[in-house]
Amino acid sequence: MNSEPNSPVARKKKTMLLLGWRMILGISLGVAASILGLRQLGILERAELSAFDLFVRWHSHSAPDDRLLIVAVTEEDIEKLGKSDQTLNLLLTKLEQYQPQSIGLDIYRDLPSEPGHIELLTTLQVSNNTIAVCQASSNQSTGVGPPATVPPERLGFSDIVVDFDGLVRRNLLALTPDPNSKCQAASSFALQLALQYLGNRGLNWQKTPEGHLLIGSTRFSPLEKQTGGYQSVDSRGYQILLNYSSPQVAQQVSMSQVLAGNINPSWVKDRIVLIGVTALSGNDFFFTPYTAGQQNFRMAGVEVHAQMVSQILSAVLDRRPLIWVWPEAVELIWVWVWVGLGTLVASTIRRPFLLLLVGGGILVGLGGVCYLLFIQGGWVPLVPAALGFAAAIVCVISWQAYRSNHDHSGPVVSSDPVDNGQAQASQPQLLQGRYQMMEPLHDGQGGFGKTYLAKDTQRPGHPDCIVKQLKPRMDDQLTHEKHEQRLKIARTLFCREAETLERLGKHPQIPQLLAYFEQDQEFYLVQEFISGLTLESMLSPQSHAPQAFSEFQVVNMLMDLLLVLEFVHNCGVIHRDLKPANIIHRTSDQRFVLIDFGAVKLLQNQLLEPEVDTSTIIIGSTGYAAPEQFQGHPKINSDIYALGMIGIQALTGKLPAQIKRDKTTKALFWSDGAVVSHQTATILNKMVQYEFEDRYLSAAAVIEALANLNLK
Repeated sequence: MNSEPNSPVARKKKTMLLLGWRMILGISLGVAASILGLRQLGILERAELSAFDLFVRWHSHSAPDDRLLIVAVTEEDIEKLGKSDQTLNLLLTKLEQYQPQSIGLDIYRDLPSEPGHIELLTTLQVSNNTIAVCQASSNQSTGVGPPATVPPERLGFSDIVVDFDGLVRRNLLALTPDPNSKCQAASSFALQLALQYLGNRGLNWQKTPEGHLLIGSTRFSPLEKQTGGYQSVDSRGYQILLNYSSPQVAQQVSMSQVLAGNINPSWVKDRIVLIGVTALSGNDFFFTPYTAGQQNFRMAGVEVHAQMVSQILSAVLDRRPLIWVWPEAVELIWVWVWVGLGTLVASTIRRPFLLLLVGGGILVGLGGVCYLLFIQGGWVPLVPAALGFAAAIVCVISWQAYRSNHDHSGPVVSSDPVDNGQAQASQPQLLQGRYQMMEPLHDGQGGFGKTYLAKDTQRPGHPDCIVKQLKPRMDDQLTHEKHEQRLKIARTLFCREAETLERLGKHPQIPQLLAYFEQDQEFYLVQEFISGLTLESMLSPQSHAPQAFSEFQVVNMLMDLLLVLEFVHNCGVIHRDLKPANIIHRTSDQRFVLIDFGAVKLLQNQLLEPEVDTSTIIIGSTGYAAPEQFQGHPKINSDIYALGMIGIQALTGKLPAQIKRDKTTKALFWSDGAVVSHQTATILNKMVQYEFEDRYLSAAAVIEALANLNLK
């Protein structure tokens, strides 16, 4: 028998259904707004750029561009032939015999490198198809000038823009030169080579009414401040997203091969030939999207320029898509659609396994759609859409569980009495028969592996201490002999690093190492407990409003910590992970104490993978770690960089991520609005120079500079 459509039961069902769909709509709107808010704040930028890099690696497997040839100046070339002007002149003369379309010399020649300087200048002056380079100015210098005899129309700047994570993803085509710069080139080295090549084929460039670059029928739309996954990128100049073709963009030969005549003339004829240094001693290397796929893979500067030339040629001649993005409104709708799909799936599928299966399949489909669009040049929001889809499912499930728990008509009564014996907490076991574990730590004196606050039951008063647990990775499939061998390696590493920590702990502002031991094939460090506030909590109180220090307070803090660093460095140790969370303002004497040395984190990685080369292990925290640390090459003054960033944060109340860095000069913009003297600002700026060679070389040097300040 059917129920009446207007009966109370039917009306109640309709009301509940309406409320349910309203709640689902509210969840989808709330989740979408939250995800988009996180995106606007730049929190998702690193993940979106990682997805971009992944798509580049998947897609970029085309054959080398047969319109290009790279003549590499290798380490062997330098040892045998050198890099004198005479050698370069012979190289250019030899290449001209093979009738190249253009020659690009990606080697600075503003100063003579005798012998042969006059001859080289003469060749550069008369060779109408040779493009030379110069470097635009920066805050630290006025740039690098071009060879004296090269006319402006055959000059290109060699500057390459690098993202905050050290990777090259953008192609800087043009800029407005600084009037004081030695380099007055307005077009990039790559653009000049491409325009010369295309011009010889009747494809000239022009500006559209909007000011965009148009070559033939191909429009190169400039990058904007908010483009795709970028939320606040430095878009000065005329930039486009760099669409890599493959890790090996062009055929390569060495300078020695060319000079010896050991090349096929067809490799040069009618091609663009780029000459550049690929030797490690040239220090002209860049991280690219291929770096994550091939550990420590770096691309030589001349190879990056070749990628840029190939991108322009392929876009104009082969109709290869340039990377495009949707308008912001379309991206918002795209994310909201996927969030809505997540709420719909979660509200209609109640079986957990089926929901997991369907949800996972949809996420795979989302990734596939985004990749197919990327192949066509489209960079669409993958991370926000995937995160929104997953978050919507979690929110709907949570809401359904909450509603289910509150739909019962009466209270739930337990049918079994409570067993008082089981309800009592079991007595804690003592580690090593001595240390009573109290609670795990997640910040302050933790922040590494498994770290616990404990009590030493064998000392009067049972004082607090810190216990750090390190567990080596042991594969169950290892033979007994291999297992024992790996354990022996781990034991040796542990003892060696523990001895280092014991030596460091002799300083009164470093926690003392009280004990170290092995138990059940796990390793433990016991350190002194430091009572006080972390500098992180002092800079960012519970109100979440950053608190700036006075200049006097900051200088005193720096002096206090530099004296500790001087001791650490004299022990042959680099902290590697200096940040506010690893600095405690001790209550007893108001001194600053260094904790959580990167050496312990390095030890944890070594215990997990004993066979791995430690030089490849990157230790440090984003915002405070110096650039060379992310390349796996920490220096003594990497700690000085970190301390300088802490000083700037203390003065400005801004987190490192909130402090802008010039993409070209690498200079930080922080002193405007900060109450700080010019002298102190100069010292801090030198502490945080991007290149380690430009910083103070030792803690003692910074101490001397601070001691000369006259602060009242």
